[in-house]
Amino acid sequence: MADKTPAGAQQDLEKSLRDYQMLQEQIRAYTMQLDQLNIGKADLERAQKEIEAATGKVYINVGGVIVETTKDKAIADIKERSELTTTRVGSATKQLNELRGREKQLKDKLSQGYKPAGT
Repeated sequence: MADKTPAGAQQDLEKSLRDYQMLQEQIRAYTMQLDQLNIGKADLERAQKEIEAATGKVYINVGGVIVETTKDKAIADIKERSELTTTRVGSATKQLNELRGREKQLKDKLSQGYKPAGT
């Protein structure tokens, strides 16, 4: 049970503030990850359009090596990578929303804790 003395209450607020700051860092990290995933997804969509419009040979990057492939195989590879990226975007979005929910709760708790006595 938390100590409700003024010193104990102050320690609780300090811990909540540290937790809040850590949550903000996690939110920034997930936001950056989500941005990168969305950029990657847009790149895959552009690549798919280019391959669908291609009339000559098609090449893909496999482990740092560029190899010739069929148009169908290249499109299938892009679709698979796009589906994986979509799954990752969904997962990161869910995590981000959960973190934002916890951030709001902590923010509310901190706001209540820092109200002057008698308000």
